[in-house]
Amino acid sequence: MTTVEITGDQLVVTMQGWDRFWSLRRRIAVPLTQVRGATADPGMSREPAGIRMPGTHLPRVITAGTYRKDGARDFWNLRATSQAVVIELTGGPFRRLVLGVEDARATAERIERSLTRG
Repeated sequence: MTTVEITGDQLVVTMQGWDRFWSLRRRIAVPLTQVRGATADPGMSREPAGIRMPGTHLPRVITAGTYRKDGARDFWNLRATSQAVVIELTGGPFRRLVLGVEDARATAERIERSLTRG
């Protein structure tokens, strides 16, 4: 599972348990100024992630790690059984973060609220 928190002026994504192994990352911190928005997207588990570099992909099970698609890098940590939240970014190493969370709609709303406050 992945946790998404807003701490101060940063969005902090932390991979828990085996997700650290699958995604090859423990944590990603992004300044809120680089976050364009977030949406809950239940269809993301069926979308092709792109070219894996590095990461893990088991079709219809898990997509985790860094992927390149359309000339941009995305970070995925999504299991087919989890709810997907997509966080659009600008000016950093990733174009977007595609994450499996416990409640995608609540996570997206929390991120959007923090952007409107800032």
